[in-house]
Amino acid sequence: MQSLSATPPLARQLAEHVLSIRDGELPALALEHAKMSLASTLASAAAGQGIESARIIRELELADGGVAAAPVWFDGGRLPLAGAARVNAVASDAAASDDSDMRSIAHIGTIVSSVALAVGEREGAGGRAVLSAMVLGYEVAGRIDESLTPVRMQRGFHGSFSTVFGACVAAGLLLRLDARRLAHAIALSATSIGGMAIAADTSCAREYHAGLAASTGIRAALAAQHGFEGELGVLDLPRGFLDALGGQAREDIVRDWGASWDIVTDMAIKLMPGAHPFHATAEAAAQAARAGRVAPGDIARIVVSAAVQWTNFKGEPHPRNLVDAAHSLHYFVAAAIVDGGFSWQHMEQSRMADPTIAALQDKVEFDPDPPPLPDRFPHRHGGTVIIHMKDGSVHRATCVAPRGSGARGIEWRDVEDKFLRLFPQAGLPAHATAACLDAVRSLDRADTVRSLTRRLDKGLEG
Repeated sequence: MQSLSATPPLARQLAEHVLSIRDGELPALALEHAKMSLASTLASAAAGQGIESARIIRELELADGGVAAAPVWFDGGRLPLAGAARVNAVASDAAASDDSDMRSIAHIGTIVSSVALAVGEREGAGGRAVLSAMVLGYEVAGRIDESLTPVRMQRGFHGSFSTVFGACVAAGLLLRLDARRLAHAIALSATSIGGMAIAADTSCAREYHAGLAASTGIRAALAAQHGFEGELGVLDLPRGFLDALGGQAREDIVRDWGASWDIVTDMAIKLMPGAHPFHATAEAAAQAARAGRVAPGDIARIVVSAAVQWTNFKGEPHPRNLVDAAHSLHYFVAAAIVDGGFSWQHMEQSRMADPTIAALQDKVEFDPDPPPLPDRFPHRHGGTVIIHMKDGSVHRATCVAPRGSGARGIEWRDVEDKFLRLFPQAGLPAHATAACLDAVRSLDRADTVRSLTRRLDKGLEG
């Protein structure tokens, strides 16, 4: 038994830190980034809800039924909390257009958004409470995954191993768990989650993992609410969670709590689809091409020197479907040069089959000696593209942080452009797009989150 003077288990420390934040203490920018993440998640879910993987999970959960506690976005159906969050998270992740944390490329925003809206709907929570739960859920997930980076991925474990903590904390706050119960929710989440990185990189298992994290975190919070207890030392004991996944700098998980917020410093909104580690390099490719006014047919070769090379994560050329395209750095670079940038259209098979883009992919080479990393977070450091022309001229550009990232600053106009482009794919009435965007932007002033969720319900007026 642990002595009274011993340091509390990490799960308990995290729970107490989360509950130490009082209403009004979170900075305005953190809440604003939560709204941006929510808008991005809804836009991505609108684009993803028609994808086969999202359809399968939606149909399975609706067939199972249960207590109608929370809405299935854009469908009109309602499900138990875990089922609704699962369906909505899968739809957002399926489109490869949600947000990422730039330390680890874990899609924390999709998880905290889908969970907080589901639980907030059932609990009648106000908009500010939902946004605060998102910020704090993001913080716990981000801090844990920072410790796991990069060993987690090197050992083959996907980001769901960290995003589940965002789910359980967001749910636990909206369920009003005390510190003991929230600590057990964190501990139960740690011993419940799975997900292999190789499957996420090569198949629709990526969105399956998102649904798993959302639903598992909610179930852990509900179990703890009803008195179920786990091993509070599961995170930090020998052979525990951090040992298994290669956790390092463990003291940083709770160090300087509240000094800054991960949703501000490390979250990035995707302003183009696909793997976030490629976005900065695609921007560099487009910049180099514009600066040199290059014609694709005059290009001799393209040299990429990107931080992501240190992870051996760059995919293959000539994608044939969304999963391939989302993970092909060759395709990102070639398409960005040909079309002046990489955008939502490039997840369409017509662009994948474009002969000019296809020919250019075969000219992409990778620097055999990319610059060393300044830290253990390769996804923070972007890339350089050097275009060698047949006439001997050379055009190069470097982009360290992509547009839409916390490091570069996230602009509402960019988030709105994304929302207006993708959200109409939800199939709601035409007026719903502007109404939903307005509801997200004013959510911190809403007495109930239902002011937003009813607008996401197919056929209902705002």
